[in-house]
Amino acid sequence: MKFAAAIPFLILTAACAQTPAPAWKAPQALTQCQQLRHHGKLPEARQCFSRLANSEDPYLRAEGLWFLNDAKGANDAFRAATKAQPNNPDYKVRWGRLMLDRWQPKDAQDLFTEALAINKEHAGALVGLALIAAENWEQKAAEMAKAALKSDPNLLEAQELLARVALEDNNPDLASKEADKAIAMSNEALDAMAIKATIDWMDDKQQTPWIDKILKINPVYGEAYASAAHFFVINRRYDEGMRFYRKALELNPELWDAKAELGVQLMRVGQEGEARRLLEDCYNNSYGSPAVRNTLKLMDSYKRFVTFETPTTIVRLDKKEADLLKPYVESELLRAMAVYDKKYKMKLSGPVQFELYPNHEDFAVRTMGMPGLGALGVTFGQVVAMDSPTARKPGTNHWASTMWHELSHVYVLTATKHRVPRWFTEGMAVHEETAASPEWGDRLAPDVIKAMADKKLLPIAELDRGFVHPSYPMQVIVSYFQAGRVCDYINEKYGYDRLLKMITAFGERKDTTEVIEQVLGMKPEEFDKQFFAWLDQQHGTTVKNYSEWMKRWRGLQKTAESKQYDDVIKEGKAIRDMYPDYVEGASVYELLADAYAGKGDKTAAIGQLEDYAKHGGRSPATLKKLATLQEESGNKEAAARALARLNYVYPTDEELHRRLGGLYLDLGNRDGAIRELHAVIAMKPLDVADANYKLAMAYKAAGKKDEAREAVLNALEAAPGYKAAQRLLLELDGKD
Repeated sequence: MKFAAAIPFLILTAACAQTPAPAWKAPQALTQCQQLRHHGKLPEARQCFSRLANSEDPYLRAEGLWFLNDAKGANDAFRAATKAQPNNPDYKVRWGRLMLDRWQPKDAQDLFTEALAINKEHAGALVGLALIAAENWEQKAAEMAKAALKSDPNLLEAQELLARVALEDNNPDLASKEADKAIAMSNEALDAMAIKATIDWMDDKQQTPWIDKILKINPVYGEAYASAAHFFVINRRYDEGMRFYRKALELNPELWDAKAELGVQLMRVGQEGEARRLLEDCYNNSYGSPAVRNTLKLMDSYKRFVTFETPTTIVRLDKKEADLLKPYVESELLRAMAVYDKKYKMKLSGPVQFELYPNHEDFAVRTMGMPGLGALGVTFGQVVAMDSPTARKPGTNHWASTMWHELSHVYVLTATKHRVPRWFTEGMAVHEETAASPEWGDRLAPDVIKAMADKKLLPIAELDRGFVHPSYPMQVIVSYFQAGRVCDYINEKYGYDRLLKMITAFGERKDTTEVIEQVLGMKPEEFDKQFFAWLDQQHGTTVKNYSEWMKRWRGLQKTAESKQYDDVIKEGKAIRDMYPDYVEGASVYELLADAYAGKGDKTAAIGQLEDYAKHGGRSPATLKKLATLQEESGNKEAAARALARLNYVYPTDEELHRRLGGLYLDLGNRDGAIRELHAVIAMKPLDVADANYKLAMAYKAAGKKDEAREAVLNALEAAPGYKAAQRLLLELDGKD
């Protein structure tokens, strides 16, 4: 995933809603109903909850209506119950759980907070907040669960949540221990047993005693399989995850959350027909979760897309930008696959499907559910979804870099049979971006600098945790950086073959510790020591001087505003290399270039802007300025290279393609000129005649007479009196 949110914690939330924590003593009538449900006696449970739904007690009525899937009625009844007993925190907590079950986390949080205002140690409210944190993949989910257990040491739900969070952190040993604690609390701890079963299944054990124990207690507890599916999916083992969702539905066809998740997963891997049927079934049965509603809307929008297929690729683009993007996307995709075939020493068994979304919200829905959604791209097996270049502010989305990143996932996941820790597959993908071009990839960001200064980078054996349950803001970004630099370090010190050996070892189901010991011949602790020393050599100067750089950079901007060019040059040269990776707004490179240009030294200005580009600067305006200066200095080849960078950043710029097409014509790059001038036409320019005339000239230069004639006729159709086009047509027809 290119930093690219999280799978909603619907399975856990729904399961917990069905088995209330013993944070308070429920009325006997409710307890009887809950026990029937807990043991899988669903018809009897329905009768029992139906009686509660007709109770005069508004609280019992709320619980009954909730089970019967009458969310509105249950909400009204909870409101009446809390109005009658405004200082009863238990009612607020249960009402909050209804809100959480019905996808209203903000309302749920408010109710849990109100309960804590009445009783600051209310275990049920604390576990409710833990569940909300877990939905958001926050590390404080475990902290809140522990707080709930401190308040009520017998709170089974909180203990089961700790097991779940540990397994999400890719720590099966800890997850098993936490699950054992839950089972010690209750020999009917179904969700803890499901964790134990999942650990066995993820270790490729065909049989596990835990599922037999679960089904002996509750023969229709499909939630156990759905819980396992959740873990397979977040570990990118999508096919197995979908099989477990199907098993869940075989036990209980009305397990709507599992059906919805299966539908979403099928959509992600391109099986849209069955996905739609399942999601529509959910919606028609009043299970209209945001995932269900939004995914159905997204699938309806597919009529706006057009698909292009080759033997090895499937590219899906929005119709409004397909003509423009197709040549660039297809050629870059084929180039990347050719490189990866050699680097990874393998070929993919089937075509790769790439989808580009000009509306970021559509992309978010397409990818909704994966931890660490950064917003640029995500991979589901051999299906990749990305923001298109138009989905973001110009200069902020290097789509080609993202493509190489995501395609690396396809190869690494395939090579390891999806048995690979998140840190390694993300680290390889980040490494491959800059391997494709030193100008690509993400730069050293201030948040990373701060994390390095504060010693917040994780040991290699725990690095996955930084992706799944971050403990501080921006830790996901920091973890991407660290994982990428780990792979850079291994490649630099040991060679790329060691990275390939690590891929093989992960595919053999070895964990990070085993792989480091086997492939690199050292303990993880020794690796950390050596890696952090290397990282300090790479970035220690920037980390050490960042505060000083920031202070002086701010002063430099003020100096630049007053056009004190000599002072800008002196100070800019002094601080530029303190933080050479900074290429965002008002970079030192740009300030220096402006100062040199102000003094009439275009050569020095060009040098600064070339350094800006080499360090990954992507501002369209700045790169155009560089191209202009280079062209004015007579270096058309360099100008063309500067503009060509923008095709990877923001190709929906008519001026870019006009200028680059003209430069390519002058330089004799006829194929490049044809591509760029086609891009101009794809953008529906105001001067259609001129665009087609120039395209005809490019075709003529390339010796493609028929294509030239078609283009010049298009020019004359738009402007019949266009003299130059008339002359070119006569020339092409041999009449001039």
